[in-house]
Amino acid sequence: MKRNSTLIFLLIILFFILSCKSKDYIVYYNRVNEIDSLYRIANQPEKAIMQYKKLFKKYSPKNQERIKEYETYIKLADQHQKNFGGKKSLYKLIPLIAPYEGSYGSYFGLFKKYGIDSTEVKQRIADWKKGLNKRLVDSFSIAFVRDQAEGRRNPQLMEKNDRINAQLLKWTFENYGYPSVQKIGLIGNGGVFMPMHPLFSHMIGEKEYPYFKAKMLEYIKSGDCIPKDYANMVDRHNLQIDKVEMPYGSYPSYSAIIDTMKVNRNRKKIGLPALKRISKVQKK
Repeated sequence: MKRNSTLIFLLIILFFILSCKSKDYIVYYNRVNEIDSLYRIANQPEKAIMQYKKLFKKYSPKNQERIKEYETYIKLADQHQKNFGGKKSLYKLIPLIAPYEGSYGSYFGLFKKYGIDSTEVKQRIADWKKGLNKRLVDSFSIAFVRDQAEGRRNPQLMEKNDRINAQLLKWTFENYGYPSVQKIGLIGNGGVFMPMHPLFSHMIGEKEYPYFKAKMLEYIKSGDCIPKDYANMVDRHNLQIDKVEMPYGSYPSYSAIIDTMKVNRNRKKIGLPALKRISKVQKK
């Protein structure tokens, strides 16, 4: 009896350890790409709804810039009278659309249909903004202005500013983790636009580049870094610094893509869709 109790106790502990283990968002991104390709684009909305529902039970949803998988799931479920969780799921959507100021008004009709008026949506977005890391918002608002100083036409100033921004990024990684939109938003002080990919693309010649490359891959897995931002940085480094083939095909106008099958394998390893699907992912 005592032996059975011990076994049950160990199984419970193992269950909690496995439950608490961090999710690998590369698996999530690849599953989203599969669902989008196999079901949504193939005009099988009910299957897409079912598969998305299973996925969002395992992972906290993202709402990627191009695919907008969580929004797509909710809208498809609403159109086909499928249960997507109603208010509870719509409340999860609010912080995902909050960074995109000026665009969330288009969602008011959907929210109203499920008993959430525009005033409440605006208040929740205002509360989300209050929860941003003010110190990082202040720092990166300055960093993005610094990044574009004199239109990056002054080489000496550009190099100096890139060094300063590299130090800021490394300090942020070490103290706060990745500066995602859920930490700093997309619009900084004074209306400064703060997408991360141009900032990191200017890190390719810095001594911290190997550090950023390794850490950003970790942040892709944790769901903080967008795979596209990492791919853009690495591809640009390969093209401009190492003068070799880019692994992810971020810049298709270059003749550096030699083996598309290899590139697609590399893309899948970080959760990006195949090259041929890039032009399709936004089509409904």
